[in-house]
Amino acid sequence: MALAISLHQIGRLELFRSLPNGALEEVRTAMRTERVSKGAVIFKQGERTGQAYALATGSVRIVQTGSDGGQTIVRFIGPGEMFGTLPLFTDHRFPADAVTIEPATMLAWRETDLMDLMARYPAISLNVISVLGTRMAQLQERVRELTTQRAEQRMAHAILRLAAQAGSDSTCGATIEIPLRRKDLAEFAGTTLHTASRIVSAWEKAGLLANNGQRLVIHDLAALRALAEGNRD
Repeated sequence: MALAISLHQIGRLELFRSLPNGALEEVRTAMRTERVSKGAVIFKQGERTGQAYALATGSVRIVQTGSDGGQTIVRFIGPGEMFGTLPLFTDHRFPADAVTIEPATMLAWRETDLMDLMARYPAISLNVISVLGTRMAQLQERVRELTTQRAEQRMAHAILRLAAQAGSDSTCGATIEIPLRRKDLAEFAGTTLHTASRIVSAWEKAGLLANNGQRLVIHDLAALRALAEGNRD
């Protein structure tokens, strides 16, 4: 059964920001909605695509597998973010898997419908360029970190990125509203599960972090920023 998505929700999607209500109505008419369960594979690395995706609720991990079988988490997707769209402008093959971390509401547009909307509303094209440019800069920064920084610094940067992307403030600190396993943090920071577990445990003992279920709570953002910059004091 189709799920009700308001024009306000569609207007908050990064792909359709700044569009007038008339355009948002056309976007909603062309949109397909689907409720997906936890652990569902939305698409697989190497598959051909003919759609663009966005997330209305829930969270998704984007996982890339190398030729040696090793995996890395390229990105986490939260509500309002587009994903699986870049291949429409390249070779039409997904560069990674998209897997739901929790039950989610997925939105999708056929390639022909999206291209038609982009032709009539150039703001969508500008939004696509802006989003892809931002993500490219983020990936370049992560590559720099992988080649120049210790695992502890990379872990701090990874947690700070997630807090900026999906953090909510509370009396006890900033809570990352994406369920995270230590394996997720390890892959996202480019380190081993053993190392990630050791670092997180030490930070929890020091009072910097806490776990609330699978939600990570940051008690001391300033200390975490100092660690990211290589200051151990």
